[in-house]
Parts: sequence; structure tokens; C-alpha cells
Amino acid sequence: MTDQSEEPEVELEARLAEQETFEPPESFVEQANVTDEGIYEEFEEAWPECWEAAADLLEWDEPYENVLEDEDAPFYRWFTGGKLNASYNCLDRHVENGAKNRAAIQWEGELGETRTYTYGELLNEVEAFAAGLRELGVEEDDVVTMYMPMIPELPIAMLACARIGAPHSVVFAGFSAEALATRMNASDSEYLITCDGYYRRGDALNHKEKSDKGLRQVDHDVTTVVVDRLGDELKHFLGKHAHDYDELVAEHEGASVEPVSRDAEDMLFLMYTSGTTGQPKGVKHTTAGYLAYTAWTGQAVLDIKPEDTYWCSADIGWITGHSYIVYGPLALGTTTLMYEGTPDYPEKDRFWELVEKYRVDTFYTAPTAIRAFMKWGAEYPEAHDLSSLRLLGTVGEPINPRAWKWYYKHIGGEECPIVDTWWQTETGGHMITTLPGIGEMKPGSAGPGLPGLDVRVVDGTGEEVDAGHAGYLTVNNPWPGMLRTLYQNDERFVSEYWQEYSDPDADEWVYFPEDGAKIDEDGYITVLGRVDDVINVSGHRLGTMELESAIVATAGVAEAAVVGGDHELKGEAVYAYVILEDGQEPTDAMRERIVDNVVEGIGPIAKPEDVIFTPELPKTRSGKIMRRLLEDIASGNELGNTSTLRNPDVVEDIQQQVQDD
Repeated sequence: MTDQSEEPEVELEARLAEQETFEPPESFVEQANVTDEGIYEEFEEAWPECWEAAADLLEWDEPYENVLEDEDAPFYRWFTGGKLNASYNCLDRHVENGAKNRAAIQWEGELGETRTYTYGELLNEVEAFAAGLRELGVEEDDVVTMYMPMIPELPIAMLACARIGAPHSVVFAGFSAEALATRMNASDSEYLITCDGYYRRGDALNHKEKSDKGLRQVDHDVTTVVVDRLGDELKHFLGKHAHDYDELVAEHEGASVEPVSRDAEDMLFLMYTSGTTGQPKGVKHTTAGYLAYTAWTGQAVLDIKPEDTYWCSADIGWITGHSYIVYGPLALGTTTLMYEGTPDYPEKDRFWELVEKYRVDTFYTAPTAIRAFMKWGAEYPEAHDLSSLRLLGTVGEPINPRAWKWYYKHIGGEECPIVDTWWQTETGGHMITTLPGIGEMKPGSAGPGLPGLDVRVVDGTGEEVDAGHAGYLTVNNPWPGMLRTLYQNDERFVSEYWQEYSDPDADEWVYFPEDGAKIDEDGYITVLGRVDDVINVSGHRLGTMELESAIVATAGVAEAAVVGGDHELKGEAVYAYVILEDGQEPTDAMRERIVDNVVEGIGPIAKPEDVIFTPELPKTRSGKIMRRLLEDIASGNELGNTSTLRNPDVVEDIQQQVQDD
């Protein structure tokens, strides 16, 4: 006899599985920041003046004369002639307009400690630290490196540098000492702001020891400021050229530091991206275009309002944290939530506990995290009141339809639109996604290019592909948030991003982000991953994203990673590494279902050579799967470096599993 109480749940799952498009709820549309479908046509017809809408979200010391100067393409210049200060736009103007007592940063540490900074308090501390930096010798245009975890002193330091016109270069705290030294040497940075340590899964980690190791590899003298995060938990010594953050701020408490008026094209920050080969690339972002673009996309895509509590769960050490934890939300005057720890410590419901506690309105996270939530089970979010949520977002990699629908149902209660956002460190802000108050959503497809962007999918000759076909993603016009160059390397900037599909005679430049994609009849784009994330089986090019989506569509599968491995006949074959949901067994029958799903969804050519079940996948500290190691295992090669993994032991476990099979 069937349990009647389960029937609605079963029916709901079946309906969601079949549904291919989702409309935003009327209740959301009624309050959305952007609801006029004509915005796409309006921006296209008025381009590039359409971007005045982004500039209007800021306050200017001197008005700009030109929206865009493109005479030296691809070295585009935005809002030229204008002057402004990013720190002023994120702090002072909100205080002056009556928001002094509104929470700017709401911080929660891993152990449950909390700190709240109102806009007034944040401005006071930023000014005090800015005065301290000046006393230490920091001048306009000096690059200041920051090597800190998710603690409030990191955005404070960023805004203090912006206030005095000193570009910052944030290095992710999980990176090695060698990575820190490489970036400081590349940027000629003579100043470092770091901390004694931080908590991860309840353990106190010694971060200063790693910082000191990195400093020993820097080829010039460095002045250091150290934040005391752990107190008595970890005693530390400052040493030569080092200063205590709290003492520096206390010495300058009450200081008034006038924000330096910066040219629109002056550098706001450097962000180094690792790249697959060679030296890290120093992506240069400038003050006006970047800040205007993050504010505009924060308002239009993330629907941020001043009265919101907004939470992006990324780390500020990545561009997502820069754009959508610090600059975008604070420019819009909202409350941005920062959390120091991981989603499963002390329990697997930690994120949902925070959503309930702070009545979060918008939640923006990575598909990697969503797949983990799925694996852990719906009982964790269901134990909390998530009714405050109005909008959900994903960032960092494509999300497969099954994970999208789980997120929509179990986190958003089928009441929250989802914005699946594609963008890069280099783009500064969102590029491809739906506008939540306008467009219907298609799980697995990010959406169209944003208004004002000419995003296309083209073949190897630069011609647009037909609907349903795969090709290369390109952006055929500039946008305000774009990188201006690579630090001290204009030649590499042009060769890496602009030479593909360029016609120098016509002076037409096309941005090539090195991602594969396909486009449907509605202009919705599905990003298939990096062009090099392609497996060539007997001459057929298969995108890893498509393969992984087909595998994860199998009931009982929580996550999958697909790589190409050496094969005597095919040249390269498909190898699938699969994590099952809790309670599922790694049986031959499950393996057969996975293979059948791939064959049915993509074709016999895509049939996996092997399906390897594993409890974990090798991931970097930012949560990205390190497929290179899985390729080494599949091909029987010697393993490469595993030092950047957050779970290095899993590689040997997978290797052993393959040998046992």
C-alpha cells in the first residue's frame, strides 16, 4: 500500500524533472529593480551611452567627458575625464545620506563569534587604518598586498587603500608562501597586510608562519601589518618591519582622511590569476568602470536593495568576493554578510543556520557547494526557516539542471528566481545570466548576454553557429567592468584575450574568454567549460560539462568529474569519477545506469571507458576540481603536484580504487 503522504512529494519531483523553463514569481517581479523587457533593445540602440546608467549609480568628484574612448582598441578607456573615489562611494556618501547606523558588514566567525560594522563605524575604522598606512609610508599608486582569510579587516584594508589611492593586490589565504612571494615580486609590492592565523574546522591555523616564509622569498624589503585574529590561541612575534593592526588603528582613532580623487582610469586593484602555464597574470581593474559595473550588475542581476541582508559565500581572495562581497554591495549601501568558515562545520546545516539567523534576502554561492548540499540531503535546509530568501544565485562554474532544480526546490521553496551567472576575473562582473525580474530561467543554461553586451557563440572562423550547435564564446564589444591590461605586460594582454577572431585591418577586436558554449533559439547560452576542457574521442570533441550533466542526471549521483585518459584505440577515452548520494551503493547496476544515461543523452561515442566511484574528488581550496590529477590517474601517469589541494589524501585513495578495479 502506498503512503499517501509521499504522493505530493513524488509528484513534485516528477514535475520538476520534466520542467524545462521557469518563470519568476509575480511577487518577485513586482519588487524587482529591473522589470522592463525593453532594456535589451534600449541598451543596444543607445550603446555605449547606455552605460551612463551604471555611472549614475556613483557620485563623481568631477564629471566624465566621454563614456567610451576606443581609439586605441583593445586598450579601451571608460568614463574618461571623470574623477571619483571608490571608498567614498562605498562609505561616506551613505553616511552623509542618513545610513550611518545601517549595518554595512555583518561578520560571523567559524566558532560563532560575531561583529557588526555600521556604515558609520566602518568609515571610522577605514579612515583610522588609512591614516596608519600613510604613516607607514604608503603613497598614492603604491601596490599593497593583502594575504588574509575572511575577516573584516580584509575589506577594511581594501577600502583604506582605495581611500588613499593605493591599489591593492589580494592573495587568497589558502595559497602557498611561494604564491605570495611570486605575486609580491611581480607587482613590486613593498607592503603586506596579513594575520597571525585563522580557524578552519575548529583548528587554529598559523598563517603568519606561512606569510613569513613567503616574505623570505621576496626580493625587496617589505613593511608588514599583522592582524591578531587568534589572540591567546596563537602567540606570535612581529619582528622587524612589522606592526600590529590594532595598535596602528588605535593610534589613529578619530583621524579624518580625505578620499583621494582618482582618475576614472586609475588602477583600483590587481588580481593575479594562476593561468594554466607560465607566470600568474596580474589583471588590472580601474576605478570608475569596475565600480560602476559591479554596482549596476549588483542592482540589476542580484536585485540588491539597501534594506537587504545579502550573502555571497565566496572568499574575498577571488574576484567574486571583490565584486559581490565588497565593492558592489557596499556601493549600493546594503548589508553584506561575511562568514569565515566552511559550510559543514560544526554541522552540515551551518549555512542554513546563518540564513535563518540573519534573515538573508539574497544567497549567492557555487555549484560545487550546491552539489555538496545535495549529497548531504534535504533534511539540513528543511530544519531551518529559509523564508526570508528572495533570490538565489550561482557562480564559478556551470550548474547542471539537476542541481539547479534541487537548489530551486529545497533552498528557494520554488519561490526564488535563480541567476546562473557566467563571468571571469577579467570581466570584473556578470556577463551572461538572466535578469531575474524579466527573463524565464532554463536550468543548465546561464541565459543571454546582459543588456549592452554583444555575446556570441562562433565557429573556428568567427562565424556565428546555428541554434543547438556548440562553438566558442566571444564578446564583440567592450564593457565598463573589463580588465584594462595585464600588469606591466600589454603584449600578453593582447595575445591572450584579443587576437582570436580579430581583423586588424578593420580595427575590430573581439574578446575571447577561451570557453566553449552552445546557444539555443532564444539566445540562451549554455557554457560548456574551458575550451581545453574537451575530450577528443576518435576525433569527436566532447565537452566535460555535457558529460558530467548526463552523469549527474542519474538518480542517486551527487557529483561527477569527467576527464580524458589515454586509450590504445580511441586515442583518448572518457573516464568518469562519481560521488554517490548518501545511502547509495557503488554497484555494477549503478555503473550501468550511469553509462546508459550518457549514451542516451549524448550518444554511443561518449560512453565512459570506466566509472570510478569515490567518496571525494580532489579539489583546490577554492572548491574547483583538479581534473589534471584525475587525468594522470586515468592514464597511469606519475601524479603532479598536490600541494594546492584541500584534500590531498583523496588522490591516493582514488588511485588505489582504480588499481583494485
